[in-house]
Amino acid sequence: MTKKLFIQAIGKFLFGLILVGALLFIPAGTIRYPNGWIFILVLFVPMFVAGLVMMFKNPELLKKRLNAKEEEKEQKAVIAFSGIMFLAAFIVAGLNFRFQWLVLPKWAVAIGTVVFLLAYAMYAEVLRENTYLSRTIEVQEHQKVIDTGLYGIVRHPMYSATLFLFLSMGIILGSPVSFAILLFYIPIIAMRMKNEEQVLEKGLEGYSEYKKRVKYKVIPFVW
Repeated sequence: MTKKLFIQAIGKFLFGLILVGALLFIPAGTIRYPNGWIFILVLFVPMFVAGLVMMFKNPELLKKRLNAKEEEKEQKAVIAFSGIMFLAAFIVAGLNFRFQWLVLPKWAVAIGTVVFLLAYAMYAEVLRENTYLSRTIEVQEHQKVIDTGLYGIVRHPMYSATLFLFLSMGIILGSPVSFAILLFYIPIIAMRMKNEEQVLEKGLEGYSEYKKRVKYKVIPFVW
């Protein structure tokens, strides 16, 4: 662990916390938005813990996860679409609470929270299994195909985890409209995976054979 990496990690964490808070509570017109606080807790507390674990146990992986600068042209478009999607979903959630358009019942919020936390646990397991995971599409030096654990079931378990994470966000926030907006994540990750697999087949030895062995990308027998 280096001082620079620590400052970078803490800086991005605080920026994300402030940004999400602003996107939720300003449109809501109040900080008395219970769903907003639940979401912030389930998102940022595990994120902080995961960051601490990576910082001390695998700082190289943390460094990769903090790097979001894409070289692939297609992935720059994916990041832009994702950013617009999240901005719209969070702002609409705040407005939905403020004007009480369509509000989900507490039991639905509870289910969404459980799904989110289970998906977060899956996300952590994927990070444990694959130390080559970065936020950018690239083939790293000495990288090899991971085909054990969750990677023996689907080729992109990280996207499996984020799919359930992101779709449950709108439910936690109590906003069906935000849930509908976050459904756009499905075509977004489809676009990202298509480009990612092209890069991996071209640059990662054994990936083509791995694709033949593991047929499904995200959800077994479905996708």
